[in-house]
Amino acid sequence: MDRFVVRSSGPLSGEVRVQGAKNSALKLMAACLLTKGTSRLENVPAISDVVIMSEVLSAIGASVERQAGSETPERAPALLINVPERCTPVAPYELVEKMRASFVVLGPLLARHGAASVSLPGGDDFGSRPIDMHLRALGALGVEFTTEHGYVEGRCDRLTGARVVLEYPSHTTTDNVLMAATLAKGTTVIENAACEPEVQDLAALLSAMGARISGAGTSRIEVEGVDELHPATHVTVADRVEAATFFAAVGLAGGDVHVLGARDDHMDMLLEKLTLMGMELEATGRGVRARFEGRLAPVDVATLPYPGVATDYKPLLVTMLSVSTGVAIVSENLFAGRFRYVDELRRMGADVRTEGHHAVVRGVERLSGAPVRAPDIRAGAALVLAGLAADGMTTVSGTEHIERGYEDFVGKLRAIGVDITRVAAGPDAGA
Repeated sequence: MDRFVVRSSGPLSGEVRVQGAKNSALKLMAACLLTKGTSRLENVPAISDVVIMSEVLSAIGASVERQAGSETPERAPALLINVPERCTPVAPYELVEKMRASFVVLGPLLARHGAASVSLPGGDDFGSRPIDMHLRALGALGVEFTTEHGYVEGRCDRLTGARVVLEYPSHTTTDNVLMAATLAKGTTVIENAACEPEVQDLAALLSAMGARISGAGTSRIEVEGVDELHPATHVTVADRVEAATFFAAVGLAGGDVHVLGARDDHMDMLLEKLTLMGMELEATGRGVRARFEGRLAPVDVATLPYPGVATDYKPLLVTMLSVSTGVAIVSENLFAGRFRYVDELRRMGADVRTEGHHAVVRGVERLSGAPVRAPDIRAGAALVLAGLAADGMTTVSGTEHIERGYEDFVGKLRAIGVDITRVAAGPDAGA
């Protein structure tokens, strides 16, 4: 089993560039199914989740090609996604079960073909995330669903615009309904919509394709359906969670790092929490510069829908708080079971007690290097960073989870001074 091997590092220094947002790129790829022809998506990260989504699109009938050699240093090579006149509206189990985000092909397939068969999703193991909201919301547009043999089957004539009220501002449900509504007859209003920058990014691509959308980025999105869309070119928004990962590295190891491409206006609440912990964060026009020395101060954290603290930030914050100077309470309000990585932190000497949706974190002066396992993308990254504030060597297995969301994870961390290597499986691994 491959491992990341990390040793205490710091202070960190230099520049590191943020990739395109994973949580946007996957939805942008799905949106290309709404029209025939070739769309160009720039700044799409080279991560395994993008590979999986490419395979999902290929199974449906599209072709996905990563262009090479013609991009600027600031952006990753583009993806060219060519979609035929008719797709095969089936997303197979062996692909969808690997990644929950692939469920967002449901809306585009129903909108364009009036039919879709999509496997029930899999993905990171941090609790149940039911698809009922997707089905109810798309049902309001006229889709009839059945579920059998592990697949959701949807059928409809042309979708019809409606008022859709989400019981919770789900990001992926908002994306699915937003995409479907672009080709519906009449006007769709999504109430209690998710407001994330990635939703705004999706709306920007859809608008470039000819959709008529207003209100993206607010809790009320209005979509006036059109008869057809056309291919477009779009630059993926910066990944705010990757930016947060680099900020956390500075908080744990100390130093001065310029995170190029980071958008401070997409991370207001996170930056406020980090500032209260003692970090200095400065928007530069090219990104955000993060500085820190000493020990972090404790601060209470509660995850909330955007613009609150995102649940993806929480493992990073818990790790930072584990070496703070006091006691903090962290509350998870979005997903059950997302404290499962805490046992791994405890193996490194962290003093964290969990009960239900809450964790009490008592800071210790130093952690202790230990073998740990990444349970999901963000917790895995946090465990790697924990090694920066730990005596001795930390080995993190489960690298495949981390590489679902981070491009060149080792290379970027090494560039700012982190002592990290990737060790392939073998009898001498980790030696």
